Amino acid sequence: MNWISDYVRPRIRSLIAKQDVPENLWEKCPSCGQMIFHRELEANLRVCTACGHHMRISAQRRLELLFDEGEFQTIELPETPVDPLRFRDRERYTDRLKKARSKTGKQDAIVVAHGTIGGSKAVVACFDFAFMGGSMGIAVGEGLVAAARLAVLQEAALIAVPASGGARMQEGILSLMQMPRSTIAVEQVKEAGLPYIVLLTDPTTGGVSASFAMLGDIHISEPGAVIGFAGQRVIEETIREQLPEGFQRAEYLRDHGMVDLVVPRGELNATLGRLLSLLTVPSLPRAAEIIPLAPPEAAADGTGPGEPVATEAESVTSGGELESAEREPQEPRGG
Repeated sequence: MNWISDYVRPRIRSLIAKQDVPENLWEKCPSCGQMIFHRELEANLRVCTACGHHMRISAQRRLELLFDEGEFQTIELPETPVDPLRFRDRERYTDRLKKARSKTGKQDAIVVAHGTIGGSKAVVACFDFAFMGGSMGIAVGEGLVAAARLAVLQEAALIAVPASGGARMQEGILSLMQMPRSTIAVEQVKEAGLPYIVLLTDPTTGGVSASFAMLGDIHISEPGAVIGFAGQRVIEETIREQLPEGFQRAEYLRDHGMVDLVVPRGELNATLGRLLSLLTVPSLPRAAEIIPLAPPEAAADGTGPGEPVATEAESVTSGGELESAEREPQEPRGG
């Protein structure tokens, strides 16, 4: 037994060997380029500590931030055809779905949950941009319809949180049909007299912004979110003009009246809670019977509650007529 080769050499190698360091300990801000430690970034709700840039978050994390105490219940969405058009480009649509589902752990790009926000009942339909860019297909349309029906059933507010590049091209015209379907779902909520609030996140573009995302009673946005239909480069090439600075950003749309509030991520729960408390009316217990009280004049005269009491004007009128009736007629003067 050679103690140098069996003991000393492995010991030295273990001391000088390079240890595997996780690659995701630091994350670079896409806006300012600042390197941020991952724990510090998560503690700040994935908002850059240097420039305040709001990075994208998953649908699960979004729901935890919006609902009170992070408690909510998700609903199971209806089953939809997987590949109705048998679409294939560089790879099959079914293969893309499998990759997206294994990456996010979700069946599609939308999650519907219900709970309380600021003590008020709310149903939230939240998009996940990590699932094929949050594109809207048949499953997303079914999710929006299910969220609207649940809101009407629970008499709760409906909150949509889009983060999407638009309609899903792999489903063709079937994805475009979800635009009117989502619009009708929103109208059902409004006809029931319930609030419909849209929280616009980065990005909200394409067919999503051209349908339900711009129909809210109140539009809220996170700072710096890209909101629009076509991309800025496409617009500039079409009109052959340079667009103003900050075009299609949340602050620009707020200054031009398309967005009501730009709220930082950490204040969304409190802001939505205040809005829901103003827009929703608490249900009051029904009274068994309402008995009218007797007027003060009736109580003083001793008349009952069912007997009419003459007003001052009526008393003057009736008294004047009585005096004129009792007064004897006078002969006319003159010859």
